[in-house]
Amino acid sequence: MDKVRKTAGDTSWFMRDRFGMFIHWGLYAQPARHEWVKHNEQIPDERYDMYFRHFDPDLYKPELWAKAAADAGMKYFVITTKHHEGFCLWDSKLTDYKAPNTPAGRDLLRPMVQAFREENLRVGFYHSLIDWHHPHYVIDPHIGPYRNRPDRAQMNKGRDQSKYAKYLHGQVRELLTQFGKVDILWFDFSYPKEDGSGKGHKDWQSEKLYALVRKLAPHVILDDRLDLPDAWDIKTPEQFQPREWVRVNGQRVVWEACQTFSGSWGYHRDETSWKSVDQLVQMLIDSVSKGGNLLLNVGPTGRGEFDQRALDRLAAMGAWMKRHSRSIYGCTQAPDGFQTPQDCRLTYNPQTNRLYVHVFAWPFMHLHLDGFAGKVEYAQLLNDASEVAIKGLADWQVHQLDAKAREKTKNSMVLTLPVKKPDVTVPVIELFLKK
Repeated sequence: MDKVRKTAGDTSWFMRDRFGMFIHWGLYAQPARHEWVKHNEQIPDERYDMYFRHFDPDLYKPELWAKAAADAGMKYFVITTKHHEGFCLWDSKLTDYKAPNTPAGRDLLRPMVQAFREENLRVGFYHSLIDWHHPHYVIDPHIGPYRNRPDRAQMNKGRDQSKYAKYLHGQVRELLTQFGKVDILWFDFSYPKEDGSGKGHKDWQSEKLYALVRKLAPHVILDDRLDLPDAWDIKTPEQFQPREWVRVNGQRVVWEACQTFSGSWGYHRDETSWKSVDQLVQMLIDSVSKGGNLLLNVGPTGRGEFDQRALDRLAAMGAWMKRHSRSIYGCTQAPDGFQTPQDCRLTYNPQTNRLYVHVFAWPFMHLHLDGFAGKVEYAQLLNDASEVAIKGLADWQVHQLDAKAREKTKNSMVLTLPVKKPDVTVPVIELFLKK
C-alpha cells in the first residue's frame, strides 16, 4: 500500500479514531434558517444584532451533548468558536461580540470543552478566518451581507485588513493557550481571486498565523484552508464522498469528510432533507474504506439543545457502533489484492489482521469474494459472532461458467449467508486472515 503523506501535527490518533462530531452553534441558531442567513438574506448589522440581544440558551447542558457524541461512538469533536458572523462563544478579551455579553451571560465554550473531555473525546476548535462583524474586515464583492451594496467602497473607508489579521491571530492565541490541549484547529476558509477581489493567505497573514500555531501547539492537527500549499495536515472534502483515497500530487494524504445530517450546518428548523440512518452509517463506512474519517455535524437550537432529529440518528448510529466499532476504529483501506464485492465496502485492521466486509445490499445466500481464496482462516457475522461458512463453488456450478469466469473462481471464496438479513443497519462480516 502507498505511504501516506507525513504530517507536522499528530495524526496517529486521528487515523485510529475515525469518527467525530462537528458542532455549528452561534447566533444563527435563532433565525434557524441556515448558518449563512446573514449573507443569504443580506442582513445588516443593526438588524442582525437583534439575535445578539436575544441569545439565551437556557437549556444548554454540554454534558448531554458530550454523552450523545460518546454514545454514538464519536471520539473527537470540533466546535465553532467563531463562525463567519463574528460572534464568539468564549470570553475573548479582544471583542465585546461574545456570549458573556448576551443574555447567556457566560462563557459557553469552557464548560463544553470540559464536558467532552470528561467523556474522553478529543478537542477541536473551528475558527472562521472570515468575520462579517469586525470593523476592520474589508468588505469584498463575493461574501458577506454587504457584498452587493452600491456604497461598498465608502463603507470600506478606514478599514484596515492588517488590523483584522492581528485580531484573528490574537484570538487564535487565546484559544491555544486558555483551554488546555487542543487536538484539532479547523480554519475556514480562503477564497482568493485572480483579480485580488477575494481573500487568501495575504489577507489572513497565513504564514505568520501558521508559525504561531506551530509554536503554541506543535502537535495540533491543522486543516487545509489557509491558502498555503503545504501548511496543513488533513484534507477536508465537504458535503461529498470521495471516490477513492484522497491524493495530493499523487500521494495519499490524511483526510476527513465533513458532512451534515441535512443541507445546513447550523440549526435549520424547517429543513426536511435529513439523511436516513442507513445513509449516515454507510457514509462512515465508506470514508474508512478509503482511508478517511467522518466528521458529522450537529446544529444545536437557540435554547442550547440537540433537536430530536439529530438525537434519534446519533442514537441509531451508536446502536450500530456498539456491535460494529471494531470494523471502524483502527481500520483503513483493504490491502491491494482484495477486490470489493458488489454493494459492499471493505475495511482492514492492520494490527489484528482482520478484514471487514460491510454489506450494503444483502445478497441471497452467497457472497462471492474475488481475490480471497486461501487467505481467510475464519469468518463470522460481527453483530453476534455467529459463524459464516466458507465454501467454494460446487463442480456443477463451476461447469456452468464460461472460461473467463471459471478462471476467476480459482481466486474466489464464497460465503454462505443466512437468507434473512441480520437485524442491523449494515451487516458486517469479520474475516480472520491467515498469517
